[in-house]
Amino acid sequence: MSTEFPVISTERLILREATDGDAADMLQYLTDIRVVKHMGLAPFESTADAMDEIAWYRSIHAEGTGIRWGITLKDSGKMIGSCGFLNREARHFRAEIGYELSHDYWGRGLAGEALRAVVHYGFNRLQLERIEALIEPENGPSIKLVERNGFLREGLLRHYEYTQGKFDDLYMYSLLKGDCT
Repeated sequence: MSTEFPVISTERLILREATDGDAADMLQYLTDIRVVKHMGLAPFESTADAMDEIAWYRSIHAEGTGIRWGITLKDSGKMIGSCGFLNREARHFRAEIGYELSHDYWGRGLAGEALRAVVHYGFNRLQLERIEALIEPENGPSIKLVERNGFLREGLLRHYEYTQGKFDDLYMYSLLKGDCT
């Protein structure tokens, strides 16, 4: 992956590299249990938690195992979420997609706008063939989001992750490059 961080512009959003200056915005939405409930994370408690998350975004980009964009509003520059790839396997042309959005902006189509832009980037710039989404069965809004955007449910991965003191089942969804033509 290139070391220069790509910027993606959509109708209402700028997807860009998260910076230390975004920590306060990030902390605001990642302290909300509604946002982190299905992320396998405890709600953030401090700016240090947000700085650690931003450092993780930097590390996956530097290692070539992923890329995570800060979702910012075009009109204000406020960071309201993130979207991107993790667990990228370049030799297999696949990656997992992940996202979260501040509860204040749910129901406005912004998550779908960001998701579509990132998927397009993955297929066209990263040469991905397959994009996966792993989603807890109880996360109805996320399931609706990926299904509305063409992802197909492949099955249930039982006790696939251990987070927050429990084993989580996850649905495996996928979107293939050929599904988008």
